Amino acid sequence: MIIQALREYYNRKLSDPDSGIAKTGWERKEIKYIIVLDKSGTVVGLQSTQEGAGKDKSVKAFIVPQGVKRTVGVASNLLWDNAEYVLGLTLKEGKPGKDGRSPGEIKHDAFREKLESLGEIDDPGLKAVRRFVALSLEEKLKQLQEKNPEQFENLKKDGAAVNLSFKLNGEKGLVFESDTVKHRIDELATPDDSAPKGICLITGQKEPIANLHPAIKGVQGGNTSGTNIVGFNLPAFCSFGKKQGENAPVGASTTFAYTTALNTLLAKDSPNKMLVGEATAVFWSEKKTTFESRIKALLANEEKDDPDKGVKAVKALREKVKFGTMTQDEKKENNLRFYVLGLSPNAARLAIRFWICSTVKDMETNIVQHFDDIEIICPSNEKRNFLSLFRLLVSVAVQGKSENIPPNIEGDLMTAILEGKPYPRTLFNCAIERTRAERFVSWERAAIIKAYLNRKLRLSKNADNNMENTNNQTQPSTETEIQMSLDIENKNVGYCLGRLFATLEKIQEEANPGINATIRDRFYGSASGTPVTVFPNLIRLMTHHLSKMDNQGRVINMEKLVGEILDKIADFPATLSMEDQGRFALGYYHQRNKFFTKNADSNNTQETDSVKEEQSK
Repeated sequence: MIIQALREYYNRKLSDPDSGIAKTGWERKEIKYIIVLDKSGTVVGLQSTQEGAGKDKSVKAFIVPQGVKRTVGVASNLLWDNAEYVLGLTLKEGKPGKDGRSPGEIKHDAFREKLESLGEIDDPGLKAVRRFVALSLEEKLKQLQEKNPEQFENLKKDGAAVNLSFKLNGEKGLVFESDTVKHRIDELATPDDSAPKGICLITGQKEPIANLHPAIKGVQGGNTSGTNIVGFNLPAFCSFGKKQGENAPVGASTTFAYTTALNTLLAKDSPNKMLVGEATAVFWSEKKTTFESRIKALLANEEKDDPDKGVKAVKALREKVKFGTMTQDEKKENNLRFYVLGLSPNAARLAIRFWICSTVKDMETNIVQHFDDIEIICPSNEKRNFLSLFRLLVSVAVQGKSENIPPNIEGDLMTAILEGKPYPRTLFNCAIERTRAERFVSWERAAIIKAYLNRKLRLSKNADNNMENTNNQTQPSTETEIQMSLDIENKNVGYCLGRLFATLEKIQEEANPGINATIRDRFYGSASGTPVTVFPNLIRLMTHHLSKMDNQGRVINMEKLVGEILDKIADFPATLSMEDQGRFALGYYHQRNKFFTKNADSNNTQETDSVKEEQSK
């Protein structure tokens, strides 16, 4: 399914003349240095295609003749490669050949032989390259040094990590971009009829089978030289005496199509790529859609230039889904298939972290539901009212580092969001554990806890309503969904205990201005897990703190608030379940934020009319 969908994407892009996707026999590659030659093969200049500065540096990419797949042997690319192949420089120490040639000379000879494979072509650019290659190493380096010494030093520093190619002086394109050379390369890329054939697993057609699949590059943390999705690099992976690609026969044309499509999606400047924790996700639709250009802003917007881009995208999508404000073109897109693929590097090949296939309409609806579920009152000091996937994931990681995100959680979360399934239990548990460990209910963790509990409750009620119950024994649940902000009507014991704990902490802070450590730092874990062991002592401690407060109106106000909360608690339970620990965190978070909310509603906060009358007396 994945390879088939990627093949369809390749065909879609190929039909668009402005897409810039590579045809058979070609690929997209960054070329940092261009050697400019005259017709005699003499160096005219050495140019760099790099633009920008600092983190914004970028190297221009070209559609180049398809590269070879290197293992440990020597194999050259056609009309482009690194400095070892193009110039004959020996950049890494190695054993000389049996004939005494250096490693650089061996690779350069392979580059020369690759040029000869084109045969006799009446192209001035190709002739110039052949004349340049025929020069001695000393002469080539001398010419480059003389024309641009600074750029030449940069080239040597970059070593084998960058690619070089050639351009004929006065021409706009590189040598391999001339019509004559391109035509010849296309001829050589035509499949050989004498090659072994088999039934392709994707198309069902008999065609030449790809023995080795091109490498996939651009996955975060992956090998810079690329990794495979399909590969058989050990005998244990092979069956029935078959070798390499024969074990999973995929046609050469399909192999080129899916790898080219995936490398295009994973390109550095690709708008169809985003990071989900430690996984790299790519997304596309079967036809061009507006949703394809919006999903990144919806889920992963971390742009410094426009921090509100995600907020705007969510608002626009809500209006579209809930109020039907969509164009005719958008209505036509609703039933188109949309794909999301998550990848992460492994030892020998890429691991598929998640694969989601749905329709544009269903994904849009589910994304809106996700933002409704995680929506919760935002702290006053938070500048951006937008929670991206990355912020949610790192909030449950130790020390807030992406490398500490629990394994497999990215895929489970993406599946929950895009398919409307329950949020992963691991995500909820980690949010509770990090809150207890750090004794701090962050905005992100509160959003995760609220989303998990509300979606679980909603899906459970839907299941009960859909289930046949002939004996009429199912009792309707009295549990209600948690609100975005403080809910004084919520009588859940965990939620009320969280509110009480936040109130007792506030009393302590006002009684002891400038205090460094509060009851939260000492008792949050036990208060949320085993309330009966902590709260009786905290209630007695509250009396001491209230006696130290000078403002009697404030004392009355806090006593009333504590009384209102205690009226909803029949008894302090011995333990709280994980779900109620989550409600404890939300009750604490809501009440805590309410204390610092300006112009608070008089029904929910301490500034009641009766208190004001007491203060005036």
